[in-house]
Amino acid sequence: MSMERLQKILARAGIASRRDAELMILDRRVKVNGRVVKELGARADAARDHIKVDDRLIVMNKVIPRYFLCYKPRRMITSLSDPQDRPSIGRLLKERRIRHRLYPVGRLDWDAEGLLILTNDGELANKIMHPKANIPKIYIVEVLGRPEEKSLAKLRKGIFLEPGIRTMAAQIVARKPAGTKAQLKVTLYEGRKNQIKRMFARIGHRVTAIKRIAIGPLSLAGMKPGDIRPMTRDEISQFAGFLNRSGVSSP
Repeated sequence: MSMERLQKILARAGIASRRDAELMILDRRVKVNGRVVKELGARADAARDHIKVDDRLIVMNKVIPRYFLCYKPRRMITSLSDPQDRPSIGRLLKERRIRHRLYPVGRLDWDAEGLLILTNDGELANKIMHPKANIPKIYIVEVLGRPEEKSLAKLRKGIFLEPGIRTMAAQIVARKPAGTKAQLKVTLYEGRKNQIKRMFARIGHRVTAIKRIAIGPLSLAGMKPGDIRPMTRDEISQFAGFLNRSGVSSP
């Protein structure tokens, strides 16, 4: 009998990343042998136990891993569904008639646009989200006003968003300003909630636009808002090699 944490089983079955599987458990959407699971530490035997998500039985067939790139438009949530019926990644997948069960790795704000990885490979998603991965994510950021160099220097070194929470060092390069706004190229190695907006708010500048143009070696090149396409073999290979170099082994 092989007992595993439920979130790992759901990730291996291609249902969700481990992080999203944990949220499913906390939302009491998961049952084992007819009983609702309420604790994150719960374990099960995927070969013997009946595991359901939203009352649908999970079948542990071998999942063919799928990897896609998505250009998320602005005013869309990074989720497969939304109780408020806002535009979502799930709706975009249906519109593009992509029938594979995919889910987004990481998040982009409702009003941000740019690159997302979509996959059914829960183990890979977990590796990407692991704090030790330190995967650079590159953004083009537009802010009101023109930040002084000394203020940008603070952000580059790391800044306290709140007591006890300090950002990692970041790369920030000022680009050509446009009127009353400044444009900057920002490279982060972490992904705290609303991090870019909070960082620039700390130095007195409101963010008006965010566009993620790259995740490690992957980029938006040749894509337009709303596009979803399979990753090429070269992209998959490059990204796997990048994860290995970062200290997080690839699948």
